[in-house]
Amino acid sequence: MSGAQDTDSMVIVGASLAGAKAAQALREDGWDGPIELVGAEYDLPYERPPLSKGFLQGKEERDKVFVHESGSWYVENQVGLRLGRTAAAIDRERHVVRLDDGTELPYGKLLLATGSSPRRLSVPGGDAKNLSYFRTLEDSQRTKDQLIPGSRLTIVGAGWIGLEIAAAAREKDVEVTVLEALEQPLLRALGPEVGAKFAELHRAHDVDLRLGVGVDSFTLQDVDGVEQATRVRLADGTEIEADHILVAVGAAPNTALAEAAGLEVDNGVVVDATLRSSDPDVFAAGDVASAWHPFYEEAIRVEHWANALNQPKVAAASMMGVTDLKYDRLPYFFTDQYDLGMEYVGHIPSSGYDEVVFRGDPGSGAYMAFWLAGGKVLAGMNVNVWDVVDEVRNLILGRKAVDLTRLRNAAVPLAEVAAS
Repeated sequence: MSGAQDTDSMVIVGASLAGAKAAQALREDGWDGPIELVGAEYDLPYERPPLSKGFLQGKEERDKVFVHESGSWYVENQVGLRLGRTAAAIDRERHVVRLDDGTELPYGKLLLATGSSPRRLSVPGGDAKNLSYFRTLEDSQRTKDQLIPGSRLTIVGAGWIGLEIAAAAREKDVEVTVLEALEQPLLRALGPEVGAKFAELHRAHDVDLRLGVGVDSFTLQDVDGVEQATRVRLADGTEIEADHILVAVGAAPNTALAEAAGLEVDNGVVVDATLRSSDPDVFAAGDVASAWHPFYEEAIRVEHWANALNQPKVAAASMMGVTDLKYDRLPYFFTDQYDLGMEYVGHIPSSGYDEVVFRGDPGSGAYMAFWLAGGKVLAGMNVNVWDVVDEVRNLILGRKAVDLTRLRNAAVPLAEVAAS
């Protein structure tokens, strides 16, 4: 088998926000060699938050979702775009990525920004063609078109995507039922104390939120010669009729390419703090990366916009030979649901948390919540309270015990709540 023709190329698999930002960072950092960006979709790289927020709600135009507003940026910066193509295999010995059409792309350094894919429900009827999943711009457009006033939408899963879609649907006067297997929405992300606040929010907007329920199957019906799911059957035998059914039960990292290449994989592609994988010439960023975090001293994988936006700068530097730049930003994400705007910074480590402290009255619609262990703040969330993320971040990074009475008191500046 012949060797690679050119090992000076940077190849990025995944024409996502992370992939596009990595290409941008390489050029900004002075890389003047070839860059190839491979993506399975035919659309230019785009950002995902608008798909379940502004674009879905009709508040943002389609052209605003793209990382770079036109394809001219890629031409001007000599980034080879290979859209509608997938990477079929990585030949690490030859330093080659083989695409699904047989094309071979030689690389000196390779970045995997392959993202994640929606988890599927393995129940009878779960393969019905009309069941919707939500990940791509096409998915968002289809869902947007289905939000017809008076129609009935059933959402399986009360995570971030499910709840954001529920909020967008209610604003369009769609009848919404949300089914969640756990006892509160967002339970794994926020715990029961704060998850309950989101349950109250959605019920106040007339969402039929059913918690602790399991989906047994989807009832199929012949519609114009095609079997379609028209009802959701629960474990207790209850059936829910729906015009549209959307499944939003989480996502799994797209690691098949990395696994087949023999890279270390454990809840994502395992990388160090410089985002380098078990192969010194292969890196990973975004949803697919299980990255060692210097502050938390454990590997974490974050499926949020800020990670995809900021990790590529470190990955690009590492690909260019920088060895002392580490990705140590605290995880951050945000959501918009009805009139609620929320930001969250921090991370609950595998050891968990001891308690949640509320600052302000959650019933007022403007409050904060903090997750603590041993009296120290692990994470903080601000709801309709703005310009406080940096202060919350400082509380976390300070690793000091806080005075809980002062933390609860919204009149005390956050900078003054550390225990003396």
